[in-house]
Order: sequence, then structure tokens, then C-alpha cells
Amino acid sequence: MSFNRITIDPARMNGQPCIRNMRLTVRRIIELVAFFHDREKLRREYPELEEEDIRQALLYAASYLDERVIEFPASHETAA
Repeated sequence: MSFNRITIDPARMNGQPCIRNMRLTVRRIIELVAFFHDREKLRREYPELEEEDIRQALLYAASYLDERVIEFPASHETAA
């Protein structure tokens, strides 16, 4: 898998992974995708962001998640 749009520079954004050397971190892109349910609104708000930037940010974040089973207590209650 190639992440040619993800850049890491220790002198930029404290070395966090960014999109194309911009001051947009992968973490911020994930937050924006969660916040903007409509991608068109996201693109209007951040016109410099391309669909491939978003795709690679999501894939990059997913590549750091470990596929594991987390056990929850049997008496798990939900708030009504």
C-alpha cells in the first residue's frame, strides 16, 4: 500500500503525519470526515483537500488499528 500523499516532517506539526506537506494532519482529516457527513460541504470548506487525500488518510489511520477482540463485561448497560 502506497501513501504518497502522507508526509512526515519533524519540523512540521510536531512530526505528525500530514497531507501533502500541508498543515492538515491525518488526525484532523479523520475528525473532519466524522464531522462533515456531506463530502461536498467538506470540499467547500477545505478546497485544497482532494478525495485521494481523504482516502489515504483513512487507509493510513486504519493501518494502525490492530484487529483484536475486546471483551466487554456481561452486565453492560446502556443509557436510555
